[in-house]
Amino acid sequence: MRDPNAAFVFGGLSPKNAAQAMVMVHGRGGSARDILGLSGYLERKDLALLAPQAKGNSWYPYSFLAPRNNNEPGLSAGLELLQEACLYLNEQGIADDHIFFLGFSQGACLTCDFLASRAHRYAGAFLLSGGLIGDHIAEERYKGDFAGTPVYFGITDRDPHVPLDRVEESASRYRQMGAAVKLEVYPGRPHSIYPEEIAEINAMLGTAG
Repeated sequence: MRDPNAAFVFGGLSPKNAAQAMVMVHGRGGSARDILGLSGYLERKDLALLAPQAKGNSWYPYSFLAPRNNNEPGLSAGLELLQEACLYLNEQGIADDHIFFLGFSQGACLTCDFLASRAHRYAGAFLLSGGLIGDHIAEERYKGDFAGTPVYFGITDRDPHVPLDRVEESASRYRQMGAAVKLEVYPGRPHSIYPEEIAEINAMLGTAG
């Protein structure tokens, strides 16, 4: 595993002093520090926060709807980095069922794909404007049982980058794999993060032990 201080940007509590953590995954053109800025809107202040940084501020070069091979090697490198984030937090004493994930746009797509390929119990996931990756949903890639993991999908019906039907298909696949899914569609909104989504995140975090 690479040096955590080189691969991740940290916020919140030190993992050694936190019972739960959140992995925060930035979108195309964003950065780890950008996505960590959302922590100012989180009502819980007792989380360890960890944000991976994509090389060149992009996890993969093309649309998430392109054939998977077109987005290699970036796609596999990004998925591997999320696995390293989990392993690092595990080493610090935080098990997967105490880890939340939050991703926006390209970061939400990467996170959605990562979790579905390793489905088991996590603390929860917030997938904002993102869905499963590829020119089709290859169901054979997605195995395991989320065991009731709460997962929130938020999307506008007019997103120019993330079609609503792919998000709906992704949410359906998550339900089939045992996640407790909530999908919210915000009509007429731009490609962004909305106050209502922040409220949903805070509500879920507030009910997590």
